[in-house]
Amino acid sequence: MKPVVYTGTSISHTQAKQILDADYRPPVRRGDLRRILNDTPEIIGIIDGVFLDSAAVAHREIIELLKIGVIVIGGASMGALRASELDTYGMIGVGRIYEMYRSGVIESDDEVAVTFNGETNESLSLPLVNIRETVNAAQTAGILHEEQAKAVLGITRKIFYPERNYRNIIAECEKKGIIKAAEKKILQDFFLENNVDLKRKDAILVLEKIKELSIEHEI
Repeated sequence: MKPVVYTGTSISHTQAKQILDADYRPPVRRGDLRRILNDTPEIIGIIDGVFLDSAAVAHREIIELLKIGVIVIGGASMGALRASELDTYGMIGVGRIYEMYRSGVIESDDEVAVTFNGETNESLSLPLVNIRETVNAAQTAGILHEEQAKAVLGITRKIFYPERNYRNIIAECEKKGIIKAAEKKILQDFFLENNVDLKRKDAILVLEKIKELSIEHEI
């Protein structure tokens, strides 16, 4: 049986299929894992899941799968969060975001939460974890100094997650005097041209890990 992978916002099903042959399903919700208990695959990958606007996948659901020998791999988004909480139970976490949760660098669901199109699963906002990396890149490039970078992230945290995009972030930063009018276009261009999509990078690592384990288990 093919691995089952829950994703769609961090990486599209079309893109994911180019990396791994699997049964791709929309972001995981509460109850989805229990619905496949009677026909359970050997490997399940959790990348994306619903967060604040619907019931998230429960820890107990994942533990039930682990107890019956299912390999559960997580990373990038909901998968990274749950893996950091359940790796002691045997869930496998991969990627930088998983390591950031595990080490306590980030803690909140809000770091990876986005709003998305219910039909296409396409993200309609930017995750804080991606913005964080892009702001760090802007600081490294000399576009922002250290205090500005910290202030930009502080402003971003205060913006409700469905409304997080670079236009709104820059507008709020200009309003608060964090950036000057002359810096606005430079920062906007940098963000658009150098956006760091950390969630997508980690999603690819999840798929590659599933492929590796599928070969080992001859699935």
